[in-house]
Amino acid sequence: MASLIEAIDIKRKMFFEFEGAPYHCIDVEVSKPTARGGQTLVRLKMRNLLTRAVFDKTFKAAEKFSEPDLVQVPATYQYNDGDAYHFMEDVTFETLSLSAETLGDDRDLLTDNLVVKVQKFNGNPIALEFPSIVEMTIAQTEEGARGNTASGSVTKPATTDTGLEIQVPLFIKEGERVKVHTETREFAGRA
Repeated sequence: MASLIEAIDIKRKMFFEFEGAPYHCIDVEVSKPTARGGQTLVRLKMRNLLTRAVFDKTFKAAEKFSEPDLVQVPATYQYNDGDAYHFMEDVTFETLSLSAETLGDDRDLLTDNLVVKVQKFNGNPIALEFPSIVEMTIAQTEEGARGNTASGSVTKPATTDTGLEIQVPLFIKEGERVKVHTETREFAGRA
């Protein structure tokens, strides 16, 4: 049997199971009682890994959660057939598929042959974990002109080959390879 985790022991980026579904902790706030006999409460901002819904919930410090049957396997992005996105597991060479709805906005971060970690819950793929930075090609951006910095803004909008819209410095041109932070979706430098 999996070990139990108390609510007070849950930290950011931890996984736990609540009401039969796997959750990912985004943020934790602990409130200690001011009165004698008061209970310590733990407020969790958590994401349901099956529905992708994010919400806040408060628990008593001693409430217990089980560890989810969550496995992360390295896989390489292969292709998209319109209905699903297909990955090849690096160890077993098994093909794993995730629907466009499951991936949501993360689809814009997928580039050819990108190595990711596929999260499986009870053996079924449910989500992706990206590397901290991915390399992409700028497909469309306006030409930067001198004197455009009067407003203090030294960036311009750009669209990558995957459709992701980011802000890039004025010197970046179409066709250039850039690095993008996967968590913030911000420009991280030239590739």
